[in-house]
Amino acid sequence: MNDTHDNLIDDYRYGFSMPETSVHKTGTGLDASVVNEISAIKHEPDWMCQFRLNAYDIFQSKPLPKWGADLSAIDFDSITYYLKATEGQAKSWNDLPKEIKETYDRIGVPEAERGFLAGVSAQYESEVVYESINRELDRQGVIFCDMDTALKKYPEKVREYFGTLIPPHDNKFAALNSAVWSGGSFVYIPKGVHVHLPLQAYFRINAEAFGQFERTLIIADEGSFVHYTEGCTAPIYRSSSLHSAVVEIFAKKGARVRYTTVQNWSKNIYNLVTKRARADEDAIVEWVDCNIGSGITMKYPAVYLAGRGARGEVLSIAYAGREQHQDTGAKMVHLAPDTSSRVISKSISKDGGQTSYRGLIHIAKGAENARASVVCDALLIGQASRSDTYPSMDSKNASASIGHEATVEKIGTEKLLYLMSRGLSQSDAEGLLVNGFIEPVAKEIPFEYAIELNRLINLEMEGSVG
Repeated sequence: MNDTHDNLIDDYRYGFSMPETSVHKTGTGLDASVVNEISAIKHEPDWMCQFRLNAYDIFQSKPLPKWGADLSAIDFDSITYYLKATEGQAKSWNDLPKEIKETYDRIGVPEAERGFLAGVSAQYESEVVYESINRELDRQGVIFCDMDTALKKYPEKVREYFGTLIPPHDNKFAALNSAVWSGGSFVYIPKGVHVHLPLQAYFRINAEAFGQFERTLIIADEGSFVHYTEGCTAPIYRSSSLHSAVVEIFAKKGARVRYTTVQNWSKNIYNLVTKRARADEDAIVEWVDCNIGSGITMKYPAVYLAGRGARGEVLSIAYAGREQHQDTGAKMVHLAPDTSSRVISKSISKDGGQTSYRGLIHIAKGAENARASVVCDALLIGQASRSDTYPSMDSKNASASIGHEATVEKIGTEKLLYLMSRGLSQSDAEGLLVNGFIEPVAKEIPFEYAIELNRLINLEMEGSVG
Protein backbone atom coordinates (compact mmCIF):
# COMPACT_ATOMS: atom_id res chain seq x y z
CA MET A 1 0.00 0.00 0.00
CA ASN A 2 1.36 3.43 -0.84
CA ASP A 3 1.67 6.30 1.65
CA THR A 4 -1.28 8.20 0.18
CA HIS A 5 -3.60 5.24 0.66
CA ASP A 6 -2.31 4.74 4.23
CA ASN A 7 -2.89 8.41 5.04
CA LEU A 8 -6.46 8.25 3.73
CA ILE A 9 -7.20 5.31 6.02
CA ASP A 10 -5.61 7.10 8.98
CA ASP A 11 -7.66 10.26 8.37
CA TYR A 12 -11.00 8.60 7.60
CA ARG A 13 -12.31 7.34 10.94
CA TYR A 14 -14.21 4.43 9.40
CA GLY A 15 -11.65 3.50 6.72
CA PHE A 16 -10.14 0.60 8.66
CA SER A 17 -10.75 -2.99 7.56
CA MET A 18 -10.77 -6.33 9.35
CA PRO A 19 -9.59 -9.68 8.00
CA GLU A 20 -12.35 -11.12 5.82
CA THR A 21 -14.13 -14.12 7.33
CA SER A 22 -17.05 -16.02 5.87
CA VAL A 23 -19.10 -19.13 6.44
CA HIS A 24 -20.61 -18.86 2.96
CA LYS A 25 -19.50 -16.80 -0.01
CA THR A 26 -20.58 -16.87 -3.63
CA GLY A 27 -18.02 -16.55 -6.40
CA THR A 28 -17.53 -13.31 -8.28
CA GLY A 29 -19.99 -12.37 -10.98
CA LEU A 30 -23.71 -12.97 -11.29
CA ASP A 31 -25.83 -15.50 -13.12
CA ALA A 32 -29.01 -17.47 -12.38
CA SER A 33 -27.07 -20.10 -10.43
CA VAL A 34 -25.83 -17.44 -7.96
CA VAL A 35 -29.40 -16.20 -7.50
CA ASN A 36 -30.57 -19.75 -6.80
CA GLU A 37 -27.63 -20.27 -4.43
CA ILE A 38 -28.55 -17.19 -2.37
CA SER A 39 -32.18 -18.26 -2.12
CA ALA A 40 -31.23 -21.83 -1.19
CA ILE A 41 -28.80 -20.85 1.58
CA LYS A 42 -31.61 -18.77 3.09
CA HIS A 43 -34.19 -21.62 2.78
CA GLU A 44 -36.68 -19.27 1.15
CA PRO A 45 -40.18 -20.15 -0.11
CA ASP A 46 -40.55 -20.90 -3.81
CA TRP A 47 -42.34 -17.61 -4.55
CA MET A 48 -39.36 -15.57 -3.35
CA CYS A 49 -36.90 -17.65 -5.36
CA GLN A 50 -39.03 -17.09 -8.47
CA PHE A 51 -39.28 -13.38 -7.65
CA ARG A 52 -35.48 -13.24 -7.56
CA LEU A 53 -35.05 -15.10 -10.85
CA ASN A 54 -37.58 -12.88 -12.63
CA ALA A 55 -35.78 -9.83 -11.27
CA TYR A 56 -32.45 -11.20 -12.52
CA ASP A 57 -33.86 -11.47 -16.05
CA ILE A 58 -35.05 -7.86 -15.82
CA PHE A 59 -31.63 -6.74 -14.57
CA GLN A 60 -29.97 -8.44 -17.52
CA SER A 61 -32.31 -6.75 -19.99
CA LYS A 62 -32.05 -3.19 -18.69
CA PRO A 63 -29.17 -0.91 -19.76
CA LEU A 64 -27.28 1.38 -17.40
CA PRO A 65 -28.88 4.81 -17.00
CA LYS A 66 -27.60 7.27 -19.59
CA TRP A 67 -28.42 10.26 -17.39
CA GLY A 68 -26.91 11.28 -14.08
CA ALA A 69 -23.48 10.15 -12.93
CA ASP A 70 -21.14 8.08 -15.09
CA LEU A 71 -21.58 4.42 -14.10
CA SER A 72 -19.71 2.88 -17.01
CA ALA A 73 -16.77 1.77 -14.84
CA ILE A 74 -18.87 -0.63 -12.74
CA ASP A 75 -17.60 -4.15 -13.36
CA PHE A 76 -20.49 -6.42 -12.41
CA ASP A 77 -18.37 -9.52 -13.10
CA SER A 78 -15.79 -8.65 -10.43
CA ILE A 79 -18.26 -8.23 -7.57
CA THR A 80 -19.10 -10.78 -4.88
CA TYR A 81 -22.87 -10.68 -4.41
CA TYR A 82 -23.28 -12.58 -1.16
CA LEU A 83 -21.01 -13.09 1.84
CA LYS A 84 -22.22 -14.46 5.15
CA ALA A 85 -19.72 -13.60 7.88
CA THR A 86 -21.23 -15.58 10.81
CA GLU A 87 -23.34 -18.69 11.35
CA GLY A 88 -26.18 -16.73 12.93
CA GLN A 89 -27.18 -13.63 14.86
CA ALA A 90 -25.56 -12.96 18.21
CA LYS A 91 -27.68 -12.64 21.37
CA SER A 92 -25.44 -9.87 22.75
CA TRP A 93 -22.56 -7.71 21.54
CA ASN A 94 -20.11 -9.86 23.48
CA ASP A 95 -21.20 -12.94 21.50
CA LEU A 96 -20.14 -11.43 18.18
CA PRO A 97 -16.90 -12.65 16.56
CA LYS A 98 -13.94 -10.57 17.72
CA GLU A 99 -13.39 -8.79 14.39
CA ILE A 100 -17.05 -7.81 13.99
CA LYS A 101 -17.42 -6.72 17.61
CA GLU A 102 -14.30 -4.56 17.33
CA THR A 103 -15.65 -3.00 14.14
CA TYR A 104 -18.90 -1.93 15.77
CA ASP A 105 -17.17 -0.87 18.99
CA ARG A 106 -14.96 1.48 16.94
CA ILE A 107 -17.97 2.78 15.02
CA GLY A 108 -19.86 3.39 18.26
CA VAL A 109 -23.03 1.36 17.74
CA PRO A 110 -23.16 -0.23 21.26
CA GLU A 111 -22.97 3.20 22.90
CA ALA A 112 -25.72 4.44 20.61
CA GLU A 113 -27.93 1.48 21.55
CA ARG A 114 -27.50 2.08 25.26
CA GLY A 115 -27.91 5.82 25.00
CA PHE A 116 -30.80 6.79 22.80
CA LEU A 117 -32.29 3.98 20.73
CA ALA A 118 -35.45 1.91 21.01
CA GLY A 119 -33.95 -0.79 18.81
CA VAL A 120 -30.81 -1.48 16.83
CA SER A 121 -29.88 -3.67 13.87
CA ALA A 122 -26.33 -4.18 12.66
CA GLN A 123 -25.63 -5.58 9.20
CA TYR A 124 -22.12 -6.79 8.32
CA GLU A 125 -21.62 -7.69 4.64
CA SER A 126 -24.79 -9.51 3.48
CA GLU A 127 -26.43 -10.46 6.78
CA VAL A 128 -27.68 -8.81 9.95
CA VAL A 129 -25.37 -10.10 12.68
CA TYR A 130 -27.07 -8.52 15.69
CA GLU A 131 -30.43 -6.95 16.53
CA SER A 132 -32.24 -5.86 19.65
CA ILE A 133 -35.55 -4.18 20.49
CA ASN A 134 -36.80 -2.48 23.63
CA ARG A 135 -38.96 -4.90 25.64
CA GLU A 136 -41.77 -2.38 26.07
CA LEU A 137 -42.06 -2.02 22.28
CA ASP A 138 -42.10 -5.79 21.97
CA ARG A 139 -45.07 -5.89 24.37
CA GLN A 140 -46.85 -3.23 22.28
CA GLY A 141 -46.61 -5.41 19.19
CA VAL A 142 -43.87 -3.47 17.40
CA ILE A 143 -41.91 -5.68 15.02
CA PHE A 144 -38.30 -4.73 14.26
CA CYS A 145 -36.20 -7.47 12.71
CA ASP A 146 -34.13 -8.18 9.62
CA MET A 147 -35.92 -8.94 6.35
CA ASP A 148 -34.73 -12.55 6.25
CA THR A 149 -36.29 -13.23 9.65
CA ALA A 150 -39.47 -11.41 8.62
CA LEU A 151 -39.82 -13.62 5.55
CA LYS A 152 -39.74 -16.68 7.83
CA LYS A 153 -41.91 -15.37 10.70
CA TYR A 154 -44.35 -13.08 8.86
CA PRO A 155 -44.46 -14.42 5.29
CA GLU A 156 -47.99 -13.23 4.48
CA LYS A 157 -47.31 -9.65 5.55
CA VAL A 158 -44.01 -9.57 3.65
CA ARG A 159 -45.62 -10.98 0.52
CA GLU A 160 -48.46 -8.43 0.69
CA TYR A 161 -46.11 -5.44 0.52
CA PHE A 162 -42.73 -6.63 -0.80
CA GLY A 163 -41.90 -5.13 -4.20
CA THR A 164 -45.26 -3.39 -4.61
CA LEU A 165 -43.96 0.18 -4.33
CA ILE A 166 -40.67 -0.54 -6.09
CA PRO A 167 -41.12 -3.46 -8.49
CA PRO A 168 -38.04 -5.02 -10.12
CA HIS A 169 -38.76 -3.36 -13.48
CA ASP A 170 -38.58 0.12 -11.89
CA ASN A 171 -34.88 0.51 -12.76
CA LYS A 172 -31.77 -1.61 -13.34
CA PHE A 173 -30.53 -1.38 -9.76
CA ALA A 174 -33.94 -2.08 -8.22
CA ALA A 175 -33.93 -5.23 -10.36
CA LEU A 176 -30.42 -6.13 -9.16
CA ASN A 177 -31.43 -5.66 -5.52
CA SER A 178 -34.58 -7.73 -6.07
CA ALA A 179 -32.48 -10.57 -7.46
CA VAL A 180 -29.78 -10.70 -4.77
CA TRP A 181 -31.19 -8.83 -1.76
CA SER A 182 -30.02 -9.85 1.69
CA GLY A 183 -30.51 -8.33 5.13
CA GLY A 184 -32.06 -4.94 5.72
CA SER A 185 -34.92 -4.17 8.11
CA PHE A 186 -38.57 -5.07 8.54
CA VAL A 187 -40.57 -2.68 10.71
CA TYR A 188 -44.25 -2.89 11.63
CA ILE A 189 -45.83 -0.34 13.99
CA PRO A 190 -49.35 -1.27 15.18
CA LYS A 191 -52.30 1.14 15.20
CA GLY A 192 -51.88 4.09 17.52
CA VAL A 193 -48.40 3.10 18.78
CA HIS A 194 -45.84 5.90 18.98
CA VAL A 195 -42.20 4.83 19.10
CA HIS A 196 -40.66 7.85 20.82
CA LEU A 197 -37.01 6.80 20.50
CA PRO A 198 -35.44 6.04 17.10
CA LEU A 199 -34.91 2.60 15.64
CA GLN A 200 -31.45 2.37 14.10
CA ALA A 201 -29.88 0.19 11.43
CA TYR A 202 -26.17 0.27 10.73
CA PHE A 203 -24.69 -1.07 7.50
CA ARG A 204 -21.03 -1.98 7.18
CA ILE A 205 -19.14 -3.25 4.14
CA ASN A 206 -15.83 -4.84 5.11
CA ALA A 207 -14.90 -7.04 2.15
CA GLU A 208 -13.23 -5.75 -1.00
CA ALA A 209 -15.02 -5.69 -4.39
CA PHE A 210 -18.28 -6.54 -2.65
CA GLY A 211 -21.95 -5.76 -3.22
CA GLN A 212 -24.33 -4.99 -0.36
CA PHE A 213 -28.03 -5.18 -1.24
CA GLU A 214 -30.18 -4.72 1.85
CA ARG A 215 -33.95 -4.50 1.58
CA THR A 216 -36.00 -2.41 4.02
CA LEU A 217 -39.78 -2.49 4.44
CA ILE A 218 -41.55 -0.21 6.93
CA ILE A 219 -45.30 -0.40 7.62
CA ALA A 220 -46.78 2.22 9.96
CA ASP A 221 -50.39 1.37 10.74
CA GLU A 222 -53.10 3.99 11.34
CA GLY A 223 -52.19 6.77 13.75
CA SER A 224 -48.73 5.40 14.55
CA PHE A 225 -45.32 7.09 14.60
CA VAL A 226 -41.77 5.84 14.06
CA HIS A 227 -38.37 7.40 13.40
CA TYR A 228 -35.98 5.06 11.63
CA THR A 229 -32.31 6.04 11.28
CA GLU A 230 -29.49 4.43 9.35
CA GLY A 231 -25.76 4.92 9.09
CA CYS A 232 -23.32 3.47 6.55
CA THR A 233 -19.52 3.11 6.39
CA ALA A 234 -16.89 1.04 4.58
CA PRO A 235 -13.09 0.66 4.45
CA ILE A 236 -11.00 2.36 1.81
CA TYR A 237 -9.83 -0.02 -0.92
CA ARG A 238 -8.39 0.50 -4.39
CA SER A 239 -11.12 -1.59 -6.00
CA SER A 240 -14.75 -0.43 -6.10
CA SER A 241 -17.71 -1.90 -4.24
CA LEU A 242 -21.42 -1.48 -4.87
CA HIS A 243 -24.17 -0.56 -2.46
CA SER A 244 -27.63 -0.83 -3.98
CA ALA A 245 -30.49 -0.80 -1.48
CA VAL A 246 -34.27 -0.68 -1.84
CA VAL A 247 -36.50 0.96 0.78
CA GLU A 248 -40.31 0.79 0.75
CA ILE A 249 -42.44 2.69 3.31
CA PHE A 250 -46.19 2.47 3.85
CA ALA A 251 -47.73 5.17 6.06
CA LYS A 252 -51.38 4.35 6.75
CA LYS A 253 -54.12 6.87 7.63
CA GLY A 254 -52.85 9.45 10.11
CA ALA A 255 -49.46 7.75 10.54
CA ARG A 256 -46.12 9.55 10.54
CA VAL A 257 -42.78 8.08 9.46
CA ARG A 258 -39.44 9.85 9.55
CA TYR A 259 -36.47 8.16 7.84
CA THR A 260 -33.02 9.63 8.52
CA THR A 261 -29.84 8.63 6.69
CA VAL A 262 -26.28 9.78 7.37
CA GLN A 263 -24.31 8.15 4.57
CA ASN A 264 -20.55 8.21 4.97
CA TRP A 265 -19.35 5.47 2.61
CA SER A 266 -15.73 5.58 1.53
CA LYS A 267 -14.99 6.95 -1.93
CA ASN A 268 -14.52 3.51 -3.52
CA ILE A 269 -18.29 2.85 -3.12
CA TYR A 270 -20.97 3.26 -5.77
CA ASN A 271 -24.09 4.19 -3.77
CA LEU A 272 -27.13 3.57 -6.00
CA VAL A 273 -30.31 3.46 -3.96
CA THR A 274 -34.07 3.45 -4.64
CA LYS A 275 -36.30 4.76 -1.81
CA ARG A 276 -40.05 5.27 -2.04
CA ALA A 277 -42.96 5.84 0.33
CA ARG A 278 -46.75 5.84 0.08
CA ALA A 279 -48.69 8.22 2.34
CA ASP A 280 -52.40 7.55 2.86
CA GLU A 281 -55.02 10.00 4.16
CA ASP A 282 -53.52 12.59 6.57
CA ALA A 283 -50.27 10.59 6.77
CA ILE A 284 -46.85 12.25 6.93
CA VAL A 285 -43.60 10.89 5.48
CA GLU A 286 -40.32 12.72 6.06
CA TRP A 287 -36.97 11.84 4.53
CA VAL A 288 -33.88 13.43 6.11
CA ASP A 289 -31.08 12.47 3.75
CA CYS A 290 -27.42 13.35 4.35
CA ASN A 291 -24.84 12.18 1.79
CA ILE A 292 -21.22 12.86 2.70
CA GLY A 293 -19.33 9.86 1.35
CA SER A 294 -19.12 7.50 -1.66
CA GLY A 295 -17.47 8.16 -5.00
CA ILE A 296 -20.84 8.30 -6.76
CA THR A 297 -24.30 8.54 -5.23
CA MET A 298 -27.57 8.42 -7.14
CA LYS A 299 -30.54 8.66 -4.77
CA TYR A 300 -33.94 10.36 -5.03
CA PRO A 301 -36.28 9.58 -2.10
CA ALA A 302 -39.91 9.72 -3.24
CA VAL A 303 -43.30 10.14 -1.59
CA TYR A 304 -46.53 9.12 -3.33
CA LEU A 305 -49.21 11.26 -1.68
CA ALA A 306 -52.10 8.87 -2.19
CA GLY A 307 -54.62 10.03 0.43
CA ARG A 308 -56.40 13.33 1.02
CA GLY A 309 -54.37 15.62 3.26
CA ALA A 310 -51.18 13.54 3.03
CA ARG A 311 -47.89 15.37 3.47
CA GLY A 312 -44.39 14.63 2.24
CA GLU A 313 -41.05 16.23 3.04
CA VAL A 314 -37.48 15.71 1.92
CA LEU A 315 -34.64 17.54 3.68
CA SER A 316 -31.30 16.72 2.09
CA ILE A 317 -27.63 17.56 2.37
CA ALA A 318 -25.07 16.51 -0.23
CA TYR A 319 -21.33 17.10 0.03
CA ALA A 320 -19.00 16.40 -2.89
CA GLY A 321 -15.27 16.78 -2.52
CA ARG A 322 -12.49 15.77 -4.89
CA GLU A 323 -13.44 12.78 -7.10
CA GLN A 324 -17.02 12.72 -5.81
CA HIS A 325 -20.33 13.12 -7.63
CA GLN A 326 -23.47 13.39 -5.51
CA ASP A 327 -26.48 13.12 -7.84
CA THR A 328 -29.36 13.43 -5.40
CA GLY A 329 -32.83 14.88 -5.18
CA ALA A 330 -36.46 14.06 -4.44
CA LYS A 331 -39.74 13.05 -6.04
CA MET A 332 -43.16 14.16 -4.83
CA VAL A 333 -46.16 12.65 -6.59
CA HIS A 334 -49.49 14.27 -5.61
CA LEU A 335 -52.33 11.86 -6.33
CA ALA A 336 -55.04 13.12 -3.94
CA PRO A 337 -56.67 16.43 -2.97
CA ASP A 338 -55.29 18.79 -0.31
CA THR A 339 -51.87 17.13 -0.33
CA SER A 340 -48.71 19.10 0.36
CA SER A 341 -44.98 18.59 -0.09
CA ARG A 342 -41.78 20.40 0.74
CA VAL A 343 -38.27 19.79 -0.53
CA ILE A 344 -35.23 21.57 0.91
CA SER A 345 -31.91 20.63 -0.70
CA LYS A 346 -28.50 21.92 0.46
CA SER A 347 -25.41 20.94 -1.52
CA ILE A 348 -21.72 21.76 -1.12
CA SER A 349 -19.09 21.22 -3.82
CA LYS A 350 -15.40 21.56 -2.96
CA ASP A 351 -12.08 20.95 -4.72
CA GLY A 352 -13.62 19.92 -8.02
CA GLY A 353 -16.49 17.87 -6.58
CA GLN A 354 -19.83 17.79 -8.39
CA THR A 355 -23.34 17.92 -6.94
CA SER A 356 -26.58 17.60 -8.87
CA TYR A 357 -30.13 18.16 -7.70
CA ARG A 358 -32.58 16.06 -9.72
CA GLY A 359 -36.20 16.43 -8.68
CA LEU A 360 -39.78 15.81 -9.75
CA ILE A 361 -43.03 17.40 -8.63
CA HIS A 362 -46.06 15.75 -10.23
CA ILE A 363 -49.60 16.96 -9.61
CA ALA A 364 -52.22 14.50 -10.88
CA LYS A 365 -55.50 15.63 -12.41
CA GLY A 366 -57.49 14.70 -9.32
CA ALA A 367 -55.11 16.39 -6.83
CA GLU A 368 -57.23 19.49 -6.14
CA ASN A 369 -55.58 22.22 -4.06
CA ALA A 370 -52.21 20.45 -3.96
CA ARG A 371 -49.30 22.55 -2.66
CA ALA A 372 -45.61 21.95 -3.38
CA SER A 373 -42.47 23.89 -2.50
CA VAL A 374 -38.90 23.24 -3.62
CA VAL A 375 -35.82 25.13 -2.39
CA CYS A 376 -32.38 24.21 -3.76
CA ASP A 377 -29.31 26.00 -2.39
CA ALA A 378 -25.80 25.21 -3.64
CA LEU A 379 -22.47 26.34 -2.21
CA LEU A 380 -19.30 26.23 -4.33
CA ILE A 381 -15.79 26.13 -2.87
CA GLY A 382 -12.94 26.20 -5.38
CA GLN A 383 -12.79 27.15 -9.04
CA ALA A 384 -13.30 23.64 -10.47
CA SER A 385 -16.32 22.71 -8.33
CA ARG A 386 -19.69 22.26 -10.00
CA SER A 387 -23.37 22.23 -9.12
CA ASP A 388 -26.31 21.48 -11.44
CA THR A 389 -30.07 21.59 -10.90
CA TYR A 390 -32.52 19.53 -12.94
CA PRO A 391 -36.04 20.29 -11.66
CA SER A 392 -39.14 18.84 -13.29
CA MET A 393 -42.60 20.26 -12.60
CA ASP A 394 -45.60 18.47 -14.07
CA SER A 395 -49.04 19.76 -13.06
CA LYS A 396 -52.30 18.39 -14.44
CA ASN A 397 -54.49 20.47 -12.10
CA ALA A 398 -54.97 24.24 -12.39
CA SER A 399 -55.74 24.62 -8.67
CA ALA A 400 -52.24 23.49 -7.66
CA SER A 401 -49.73 25.84 -6.07
CA ILE A 402 -46.08 25.10 -6.88
CA GLY A 403 -43.04 27.10 -5.86
CA HIS A 404 -39.41 26.56 -6.85
CA GLU A 405 -36.43 28.55 -5.62
CA ALA A 406 -32.76 27.92 -6.40
CA THR A 407 -29.57 29.74 -5.40
CA VAL A 408 -25.88 29.18 -6.10
CA GLU A 409 -23.18 31.03 -4.20
CA LYS A 410 -19.52 30.93 -3.34
CA ILE A 411 -18.04 31.46 0.09
CA GLY A 412 -17.33 35.19 0.17
CA THR A 413 -13.77 36.36 0.65
CA GLU A 414 -14.98 39.04 3.03
CA LYS A 415 -16.59 36.50 5.37
CA LEU A 416 -13.48 34.31 5.34
CA LEU A 417 -11.15 37.23 6.01
CA TYR A 418 -13.35 38.43 8.87
CA LEU A 419 -13.34 35.03 10.57
CA MET A 420 -9.64 34.51 9.95
CA SER A 421 -8.92 37.92 11.44
CA ARG A 422 -10.52 36.57 14.62
CA GLY A 423 -7.98 33.76 14.83
CA LEU A 424 -9.62 30.95 12.81
CA SER A 425 -7.69 29.03 10.19
CA GLN A 426 -9.08 29.06 6.65
CA SER A 427 -10.38 25.48 6.95
CA ASP A 428 -12.03 26.25 10.32
CA ALA A 429 -13.61 29.39 8.87
CA GLU A 430 -14.91 27.46 5.85
CA GLY A 431 -16.25 24.75 8.13
CA LEU A 432 -18.09 27.29 10.26
CA LEU A 433 -19.71 28.89 7.20
CA VAL A 434 -20.66 25.52 5.71
CA ASN A 435 -22.23 24.34 8.97
CA GLY A 436 -24.27 27.53 9.03
CA PHE A 437 -25.33 26.90 5.44
CA ILE A 438 -26.67 23.39 6.20
CA GLU A 439 -28.17 24.29 9.58
CA PRO A 440 -31.82 24.29 8.39
CA VAL A 441 -31.48 20.58 7.57
CA ALA A 442 -28.97 19.58 10.25
CA LYS A 443 -31.28 20.77 13.05
CA GLU A 444 -33.80 18.11 11.99
CA ILE A 445 -31.31 15.28 12.65
CA PRO A 446 -31.10 13.51 16.04
CA PHE A 447 -28.56 15.24 18.25
CA GLU A 448 -25.95 12.47 18.14
CA TYR A 449 -26.11 12.34 14.34
CA ALA A 450 -25.94 16.15 14.07
CA ILE A 451 -22.71 16.18 16.08
CA GLU A 452 -21.21 13.53 13.80
CA LEU A 453 -22.40 15.38 10.69
CA ASN A 454 -20.76 18.61 11.83
CA ARG A 455 -17.56 16.74 12.63
CA LEU A 456 -17.52 15.14 9.17
CA ILE A 457 -18.11 18.49 7.48
CA ASN A 458 -15.24 20.03 9.43
CA LEU A 459 -12.94 17.16 8.45
CA GLU A 460 -13.95 17.62 4.81
CA MET A 461 -13.03 21.28 5.05
CA GLU A 462 -9.58 20.15 6.18
CA GLY A 463 -9.39 17.67 3.29
CA SER A 464 -9.16 14.72 5.69
CA VAL A 465 -12.08 12.46 4.85
CA GLY A 466 -12.15 9.71 2.23
